[in-house]
Amino acid sequence: MADAGFFRGTSAAQDSRFSDKEKKMMKQMKFADSLVKKVDMPRVKLDVIKPWITRRVTEMLGAEDEVLIEFVFNQLEEKNLNPRKMQINLTGFLNGKNARVFMQELWDLLCSASANPNGIPDSFIEEKKEEIKKRNEEQARQELLIGRQLEAERQRVEHQLSCAVRQPSPVTEERRSRHRASPAPGPGGDGLSRSPRRRSSSRERRAEKRRRSPSERSVSPPEGVKKSSRQDTAEVRKSRSKAKKTADRQRGGR
Repeated sequence: MADAGFFRGTSAAQDSRFSDKEKKMMKQMKFADSLVKKVDMPRVKLDVIKPWITRRVTEMLGAEDEVLIEFVFNQLEEKNLNPRKMQINLTGFLNGKNARVFMQELWDLLCSASANPNGIPDSFIEEKKEEIKKRNEEQARQELLIGRQLEAERQRVEHQLSCAVRQPSPVTEERRSRHRASPAPGPGGDGLSRSPRRRSSSRERRAEKRRRSPSERSVSPPEGVKKSSRQDTAEVRKSRSKAKKTADRQRGGR
């Protein structure tokens, strides 16, 4: 009877074939320090984090895997979520290094979302603010560009209008050309224009006086010469008048 215990079955803890592989992997694997933090999952808005999970898993695999993405979503919806067990489950899909990096990033987002009253991670809020800022800057730049184009178009139209106002119409230009072509009546009434004698300006007369030598300006004809010339002119007029009267008398006598 003393050896009867040898034939009794052994427990799973005593048999190495039934050792807990999960506990063994937890001792062997490396986990991020942030996985020890508690997360209140009901306060987290998973709909906001799911697009990030899809994008990050696709980046690590190099292609989109809907099965793995849905597997991650299902684990996050469990009541008693253990991040270390979740990392062990993802190791077969992402390998040890990628699974550790993914869980560290995901758990940091979950902790931040759980701490915020709105259930959204702080990094997502900052990214949204930056996106709105860039969108507003781009919109302002487009509005400025459109304003410059409109101003240039307005200046071009104003320039065209000013040129059109200064430029005479074809009818007016034709009338002016006809007026220039038709000869103006001259002093003789023959229709030919005669250029009037150009009068010298006062400036030209002063210049002419300056060009004259001092001797020419100072010398004046004697008084007697002036009187004799006037007397000769009067005598000539008298002789012409007498000759004209004599000729008239002769014509009348005939």
